[in-house]
Amino acid sequence: MSSRGTNFLFKWIANNIHETDDTSIAELTEMLFADAKTLGFSRLEIEEDTGSVSEAIDDARRYQDAGLVD
Repeated sequence: MSSRGTNFLFKWIANNIHETDDTSIAELTEMLFADAKTLGFSRLEIEEDTGSVSEAIDDARRYQDAGLVD
């Protein structure tokens, strides 16, 4: 398990997912993994605890749309 990867994912989402952003989930997922690679994170390290990154991004968008996230 990698709490380091999980922390990276949630911090990245908090800093990069915005209500008004119309970037596709696929593009955001690619951006996340590009940033992760730059910082030394592997895809496996991020997804081993959290599951699908694209689902996490989609969930974050849906919560924002529902007004559940500031």
